[in-house]
Amino acid sequence: MTRYARTLAPGQLCRVIVFDVATNTATVVHETDAILLEAPNWTASGDLILNGDGTLWRLPASGGSAPVPIVIDGIPELNNDHVLAPGGETIFLSANDGHVYEAPLAGGQARKVTPNDGRMHFLHGVSPDGTTLAYVGLTPADGDWWAAAHVHTIGVDGTGDRQLTAGPGPDDGPEYSPDGKWIHLNTERFARVPGHAQIARMRPDGSEFERLTVSDRVDWFPHLAPTGGLAVYLSFPAGTTGHPADLPVELHLVEDGAWRSPRIVARLHGGQGTINVNSWSPDGTRFAYVEYPGPEVP
Repeated sequence: MTRYARTLAPGQLCRVIVFDVATNTATVVHETDAILLEAPNWTASGDLILNGDGTLWRLPASGGSAPVPIVIDGIPELNNDHVLAPGGETIFLSANDGHVYEAPLAGGQARKVTPNDGRMHFLHGVSPDGTTLAYVGLTPADGDWWAAAHVHTIGVDGTGDRQLTAGPGPDDGPEYSPDGKWIHLNTERFARVPGHAQIARMRPDGSEFERLTVSDRVDWFPHLAPTGGLAVYLSFPAGTTGHPADLPVELHLVEDGAWRSPRIVARLHGGQGTINVNSWSPDGTRFAYVEYPGPEVP
């Protein structure tokens, strides 16, 4: 079987970090040179859920112990797109076969959600009522999968697939707002050259498409706090195409909807895997992220 899971380079570390918005402090809750962990979610019970080496791991957000694998049956190797269902008992997962699955968060048998439609499916959002998923659908165009990357929604039962964006792009990272009235995403449709993604939002039916960030940098993966009022996103250096790993990146905090004047709360070595999915604590006071310093990067 072909392995796609990312691994650490010789001398590289993986650090899982929790940032407290009120105190403006970042705390390392886990550090390892053995496994490349990615994309934390935050459970109601105070654990972080990450992927690494093709599987899921549970790690206390307070630190103090090593991550524990979550054993899920009937699913291929996982990637870093996974989102907790409302209620916290199940999790939706993207796998490296290009499909989305649902599985018990405690472990157990997985169920495939997406159909065999020739498209690759990368999950990013679950509606607040738990009935609908927002994902990025990739269809190859002249051999380039990302040339036709658009936002879709689909019922958690695998029915009612609907394409919301079309034309220029690509689009990525669709995530519902806590009230379910918007889907936030990053998109290249405002760029004159490939790259230069910016943050936007639209209604769940694809209407009222609106640009939110206007910057010289490349902005990805908007994540809204569950309590509203705050958001965080990943910002790459100007000229970055896609969302690669191992770059000097920034985390930008948006307060009270002020998308055009965010506050830089972290500068780190990372990118892919740092904050691909929503990692806010349930009370909206903290979020988790991952950095990957190398021997030449402190």
